[in-house]
Amino acid sequence: MSLPVPAYGRRSLADLTPSVLAALGVPGHTNVLGLPALPRACVLLVDGLGWELLRAHAGEAPFLSSLAGHELTAGFPSTTATSLGSFGTGRAPGGHGLFGYQVAIPGEGRLLNCLRWDDDVDPLAWQPSATVYERAAAAGVAAAHVSTRAFEHSGLTRAVYRGARYVPADALGPLVAGAEQAVRQGERSFVTVYHSELDATGHIHGSRSPAWRHHLSFVDLLVRRLAEAMPPDAALYVTADHGMTDPATRVDVDAEPALREGVALLGGEPRARHLYARDGAAPDVLAVWRERLEGTAWVMTRDEAITAGLFGPVSATMAARVGDVVAVPYADLAIVATQAEPLESSLVGMHGSLVPAEQLVPLLTFTAES
Repeated sequence: MSLPVPAYGRRSLADLTPSVLAALGVPGHTNVLGLPALPRACVLLVDGLGWELLRAHAGEAPFLSSLAGHELTAGFPSTTATSLGSFGTGRAPGGHGLFGYQVAIPGEGRLLNCLRWDDDVDPLAWQPSATVYERAAAAGVAAAHVSTRAFEHSGLTRAVYRGARYVPADALGPLVAGAEQAVRQGERSFVTVYHSELDATGHIHGSRSPAWRHHLSFVDLLVRRLAEAMPPDAALYVTADHGMTDPATRVDVDAEPALREGVALLGGEPRARHLYARDGAAPDVLAVWRERLEGTAWVMTRDEAITAGLFGPVSATMAARVGDVVAVPYADLAIVATQAEPLESSLVGMHGSLVPAEQLVPLLTFTAES
């Protein structure tokens, strides 16, 4: 199966926020997505709202389905930390360095969980690029981010949302109210809103479950309420960080000693694995994993993954964060580790791969003229 590459610079999640800033008149940005030039913008990112899932469940989301839009590619891996990095910086993963759920801290022999973070890892050093919020604020645009209170001081928030005024909101009503107030600030405003619970529902119950479909209907109501709250000179955009699949087949690395041989650190997640090899073991790890996953996954070296453009341009200082071997299932398969990662291995819905169900996300637009 040929290796698909995200549409960085043309139609990817990393192109969305720079296009929004360009539409707001912020210098130094290009509106590659052709967004309407209005002085106010609100972007809702719904965690886990894949393009294919939305199209398959139009009946549960009539308002969303009525909006004009098209798909974007999330980027690789198609997972929350990476996509929020692209969303918050306007750069492909190779530019912000958040290469997955769990990645190696070079030279330290341990992994950084990019969602939970470690207190001794400086978010500003790990992700040093200016965020879109910092760039908006420097141009006189009022910038805010509306999300759960628990995330306000996290390492990931400091890495990708710094420069935004953080508006805590722990329920759908406060989420809408916070966005409504923030988008009316100043002469120009840039507001982002994050809703996490659709993804959590998919992980626990599966993306094909009644629970997921019912939650989608609440997301549809959220979007309708946000649209109603927008002033007439604002654009509302709806997007996501990834889609989701419910893989039926599991390969358990902890039950197959050959897959652990030579692997110092098992990073990534079940649909996008980073394998960090012991000294000199990378060729053997590559050969064993390719043989075991033949016909079900793309298995490649770090250099092959970077050269193929999976992460966009990768600086030399960040390349070591990528696994020596990268394994990406394209079949109905999850690469789990039931002993090392019992929680992650137990999930029903998963994501991270390059296949359309996980890679494609919506870009939907609402304006007063819609």
